[in-house]
Amino acid sequence: MLFIVLILVLAALGLLIAALVTANSLWAWISIGLSVAAGLLLVADFVRRRVARRRAAAALVAEPDEEPAAESSAAAVDEEPSAAEVAEDAEKPAGEPSTADAAVDEAPVDQTALLPTAGELVGTAEEGEPGEEPTAPADAEIVDELDAEVVVVDEHPRYHLTDCGWLADRDTIPISVKEARDLGFTPCARCTPDAHLAEAHRAKA
Repeated sequence: MLFIVLILVLAALGLLIAALVTANSLWAWISIGLSVAAGLLLVADFVRRRVARRRAAAALVAEPDEEPAAESSAAAVDEEPSAAEVAEDAEKPAGEPSTADAAVDEAPVDQTALLPTAGELVGTAEEGEPGEEPTAPADAEIVDELDAEVVVVDEHPRYHLTDCGWLADRDTIPISVKEARDLGFTPCARCTPDAHLAEAHRAKA
């Protein structure tokens, strides 16, 4: 968008020079029209960026809260033996395993125990959301006051450095790190923006 605006401005400048040299008012009017078009494109680009930022913030706030406790309670109720199974177990000899014990032995291994935690995700374009960077308190105090630019992706909770490998070909929204944190975004564990920005700030200081 900015490249198109630059071309329009250069064309308008060239036509203005031609109008002054040739004393032709037509070139001047065309130059004015190109300047107006460039201004409209800048306004449209500004509005588009504001709308994208608001959508990203709204999507982050609207994410539903998970309720693992309720799901665990429902699973526990489903696994309780019925009255018929309890009566059947009471009639069996002492050495024979009960129905409830057999159900426990045959229960599948909890697959969630094999899944990596959020901080262990590699975060490539094919894999899931990258984990959250564990920011040191000293770095957090520095980053909270910085206006350095980071990028966010619509409907994703992390903010990243511009060269983060997880971004791949995703559409990004430039934003200051202070504003990103104020909106509730968290740092990416893959490109660790908080650590890099804090270190760069200390080096300048």
